[in-house]
Amino acid sequence: MADVSFTVDGKKLTAPAGTLLIDACKSAGIEIPAFCYYPGLSLQAACRMCVVRIEKQPKLATACTTTVAEGMNVTTESPEIAQARKATLQLLLGNHPLDCPVCDAGGECELQDMTFKYGAADSFYTEPKNHREEQQWSPVVYFDRPRCILCYRCVRMCGEGMDIFALGVQNRGSSSVIAPNIPVSESPNGMAALDCEQCGMCIDACPVGALTSGTYRYKTRPWEMNHVATVCTHCGDGCKTTLGVRSVSDGSEIVRGDNRDKSGMNGDFLCNKGRYAFDFANNIERLTSPLVRKDGKLVPVSWEEALGFAGKRLREIRDEKGANAVGVIGSNRTTNEESYLLQKFARTVIGTNNIDHHRTADYVTLATALQGTTTVAGKPRFASQRCVEKSPAILLVGGDPTNEAPLTAWNIRTNVRLNKARVYVANHRDIKLKRQAKAFTPVAEFGYAAFIDSLGEENEFTKAVKSEEKLLVVVGNELRGGELAKLIAALPHAKFALLADYANSRGAADMGVLPDALPGYQPLTGSAIASEYTSPSEPGLDLLGMFDAAANGKLAALYVVGSNPVKRYGIDATALKDTFVIVQDMFLTETAMLADVVLPAANLYEKSGSVTNSYGDVQLVSKAADKAGVRSDFEMIVRLADKFGHEIKTLVPFGKGLRADMGQTRGAQSGEADRHSVWLTANNMEPKLSPFDPFAILDEIQRLVPGYDKLLRLQLLSGNDQHIAPAGSGLVQISGSRKDLVLPAADSLFTSGSLTRYSPMLQDVQRHQADEAATPLASAD
Repeated sequence: MADVSFTVDGKKLTAPAGTLLIDACKSAGIEIPAFCYYPGLSLQAACRMCVVRIEKQPKLATACTTTVAEGMNVTTESPEIAQARKATLQLLLGNHPLDCPVCDAGGECELQDMTFKYGAADSFYTEPKNHREEQQWSPVVYFDRPRCILCYRCVRMCGEGMDIFALGVQNRGSSSVIAPNIPVSESPNGMAALDCEQCGMCIDACPVGALTSGTYRYKTRPWEMNHVATVCTHCGDGCKTTLGVRSVSDGSEIVRGDNRDKSGMNGDFLCNKGRYAFDFANNIERLTSPLVRKDGKLVPVSWEEALGFAGKRLREIRDEKGANAVGVIGSNRTTNEESYLLQKFARTVIGTNNIDHHRTADYVTLATALQGTTTVAGKPRFASQRCVEKSPAILLVGGDPTNEAPLTAWNIRTNVRLNKARVYVANHRDIKLKRQAKAFTPVAEFGYAAFIDSLGEENEFTKAVKSEEKLLVVVGNELRGGELAKLIAALPHAKFALLADYANSRGAADMGVLPDALPGYQPLTGSAIASEYTSPSEPGLDLLGMFDAAANGKLAALYVVGSNPVKRYGIDATALKDTFVIVQDMFLTETAMLADVVLPAANLYEKSGSVTNSYGDVQLVSKAADKAGVRSDFEMIVRLADKFGHEIKTLVPFGKGLRADMGQTRGAQSGEADRHSVWLTANNMEPKLSPFDPFAILDEIQRLVPGYDKLLRLQLLSGNDQHIAPAGSGLVQISGSRKDLVLPAADSLFTSGSLTRYSPMLQDVQRHQADEAATPLASAD
C-alpha cells in the first residue's frame, strides 16, 4: 500500500495506508497504552485505554481500531486523555483486588504500571469487592478471577494463535467470566480444567496477574532474577527463550522461562517444554561428581583421577589394538563447537572415523540433494524458519509439527491467519494442521514413495502444488535416503526444510559427527578440510556398527558424549561387557550405568556456544545457570585429550587473535574462569587465552566448514539468528538396510527424550492430560 503522512503529537510520520494508528505510533517510538490490543490478534476494542484525540473528530477515538490517513493530526497525551484513561482504570479497579505485594505479576503488571502513571489508585466504589477462590486449571495454569480485567487476550491467543479454543467467556455483561473448555459439571474431579497444549501463551498474554504459572508463582520477583536469553534445548525448532535465574547454594537455579521481549524467530511463542521443562536442570538426581568403576561399582572420585584414568586407558587401547578399536558417539544436544571438537578429537587425537550420533533426520541426503541447486530467482533452496512465517505456499510432507515442532506449526498458522498462505498437506495421519490446509492428500503409512511418484501425475493436488511459484516444502523425518532425494528432484522450484528432533541434530550432522563425512558433509579425501586434517581416509563404523563390533569383541573402547544409545536403540547390555566405556552425561542413564568412567556434564542452559536448528538457522546459546560439580562437554573433551597426551594447541587453536576469545564463557561465571586459569598457569600458558573457550574453535569452523564461513560473528553475538546452507558432495548414506540409522525420537508435546523422566513438570502435565483431557489434542476433527 502507498504511504500516507500524518502528525502525532506534533511529529510528522509516514506509514503504509491501512496501518493501525497504535502500530504506526509504536514504530515511531510513541507508546499508546492498551490492555485488550495484542499484535497479530483480532481487534477487541474492549478496554478503551488507547483513546486519542484526532483533529476534527467529535469524540476521543481508539488507536487500536483506527487506521492512519493522509493529513491526520493526532494527540496521544493531554489532560483530557489522561482523565479518560484514569476513569477507565478506576472502573477496572472497582473489583480488582489490590494484592500487588503478593501477586505474581507485581513489577510486570500493565495495570499496575498504568495506575502509577495516571494516579488512579483511589476508587469511587464503596461496595465490598467480589471475592472468588483461585482456581487451578492444570499443573501449569492458575486463574484468579477477581484480578481478570476481561481484555480477552487469553481467549484470542488460545483460539486464533494456538487453534485450541480451550478458553471462552461464560455469561454476559457484568457477569462475564473467562472459563476453560472443561466445565466443572463435566470434569471428573469436579474442578474446571484445561484441555489444551499447556503452552502458557495465555499467561504471557495476560496483562495482569489473573493467569499465573504453576512453576513460577510465589517463588521470586522479576527484579530478583538475572534474565539470560538463550536457545531452548528440547526440539529442533530453535526457539529463543529468556531464562529467569537466581543464585542458590550450589550454583544458580532456573525459575522461569519465557520470551516476553518477543525477540528471535519465535517472537513471544514458546511451547509447553520451552516454557516449563527447564526443571530437569534442577533435578536432585544430577551427577555432580565423576565416577570410576572399582570392584564392579561406580564410586565417586576426583576430576583429576577420573580424567587421568580415562585418558591413560584410552591411549593404551589405541596403542595396543589400533585406532579402529575405539568408537565415539556424539550428541544432538551439545553445541556446534562441542560436536566439531568431538569429531576432531576422534579423527586427529585417536585417529579413527568410528564416530556417529543418534540421527533423527537424514541431513546428509538433504545437503547432497540440494547442493549447488537454486530456485528460479537464484536463491539457495535451503529454507529457514523465517520462510515458514512468510512463504505464500507451504507443502507439508509427513511429520506432525503440532506435536514435534511446535514453532513450525505456530508459524504456519500465523502465516495462514495473517497472510492467507496456502497450505497443502500429504500425510499418513490426520494431523491437526489439516485444519489450515487448502488441500489434503492421504498417504499410506510407509507409502511416501508412492506419493512422490504421484507428483508426476496430473491430479488436482499435484497441479495445485506445482502451480505455486514460491513453494516451501517442509518434510517430516519419515522420508530419508532415496525417497528424500527423489522428492527434492520432483519439485525443482521449491525450497526445502527437514524436521528433526532435539536442539542440535542438524548441528551434529553439519559438524561431521558422521563416520563417512567431514564437517560440512565434505568427503574424507580430496576436500580442503581433509587436507587440513591428518585423519584416516577410510569410512568408519556407524553407531549401530560400533555396537555390533563391540558384541563381536572388535571394539575395545567407546566414548559416549551426551547420548543414551543403549536405551534409545535397545542395545543389549552384554554387547559392552568387554568394552572400556567413558560416558559424559547429566544423569546415570542406561548407557552411563554400563560405563567404566562417568563424567558429570553441564546441559545446554549451562554453557556457551552456538546451535543450528532443523532449518540451518545458527543461534548463540548463553550460559544462564550453573551447577557445582559439573563441567561443559567442551572442557571435558579438551582435558581428556590432555590426559591422552595430545598437544592441546593442535586440537583447539586458541590464542590466535582477538576473535578467538570474546569473554563469552566467563564473565559472571568467575568460578569457571578461575578453574581454567589454574590449569593454564600450570601449563605455562597465557591465562587470558583459553582452550576451553568455544569461540576459539568457532574460528576454525568458520574457516573450514562450508556454509558456516558466511557466519557473521557480530550478528551472532547480538543474538540474531543466521541462516546457513552447508555443502554436500554426492554422499547418500541412508539406503536399503541402513534406514534404521535414522531413528526419530518420537517426542510429543509433553515428552523430551530421556529428559522426560527428570522433569517433574512434564510428568505432571502428562498425568493431567491423561486424567482430565476429554479428547487427544493432536488429532484433527
